[in-house]
Amino acid sequence: MTTESLISEIKKKNSFLCVGLDVDLEKIPVFLLKEEDPIFSFNKAIIDATHQYAVAYKPNTAFYEAYGLKGWQSLEKTIKYLNENYPEIFTIADAKRGDIGNTSSRYAKAFFEDLGFDSITVAPYMGKDSVEPFLAFENKHTILLALTSNEGAFDFQTKKVGDEELYKHVLKTSKDWKNSENLMYVVGATKAEYFEEIRKNLPNSFLLVPGVGAQGGSLKEVCKYGLSENIGLLVNSSRGIIYASNDIDFAAAAAREAKKMQQEMNTIIDGIR
Repeated sequence: MTTESLISEIKKKNSFLCVGLDVDLEKIPVFLLKEEDPIFSFNKAIIDATHQYAVAYKPNTAFYEAYGLKGWQSLEKTIKYLNENYPEIFTIADAKRGDIGNTSSRYAKAFFEDLGFDSITVAPYMGKDSVEPFLAFENKHTILLALTSNEGAFDFQTKKVGDEELYKHVLKTSKDWKNSENLMYVVGATKAEYFEEIRKNLPNSFLLVPGVGAQGGSLKEVCKYGLSENIGLLVNSSRGIIYASNDIDFAAAAAREAKKMQQEMNTIIDGIR
């Protein structure tokens, strides 16, 4: 998917909602455990109920890898279902990969070609040659970890390198990498006060924003400082949507929560038109 296609979908739905598909078999409705593939059955129901409000879905691959081969097959089926039935939806492999060049190339092939994801999250710690193999794929996007929402983010990301914070150094350096126009960035909603500074370095780049809802981030604050001319945000909600209910009405409950976020986003978008 091109950036232009994503922007078009955001405008069409008046939404920049990304739904995180972080499936835990201990949290899904018990009756689904009788299904041949409970994870896929859960995802399919959530997707069908929420797709009209969302522009992206983000499976965290750890929640699938934890179940071995069956979990990986569930992930494969989920992405195939999205690509075949909702091709306008932007898909994100939240895999946080990154290694030496030839290894990164294999990771990129696995997620972009074999599974068919539109994008993948990547850790920048190993630098340019660990990220550029992902950027080499046409119409695919690499989402670089910039300033994350977890408490440990302050261990390294905000420490100064010379006279600037490390995360700012990552942002500036990454813009010089080959095919950097295919970069997006992860910025946690719990770091809303940093968005104004980030937009000075990245005025037009898309930011993937986890941490709204269950982690305490404020959509209003994120948008106040983070919106760009073309919206430029994908705000993720996982637990607050997919686990809104663990009963027979789980999909309908997820749809209600997704609709609430979409309506709030619609109000914000209307306010800047």
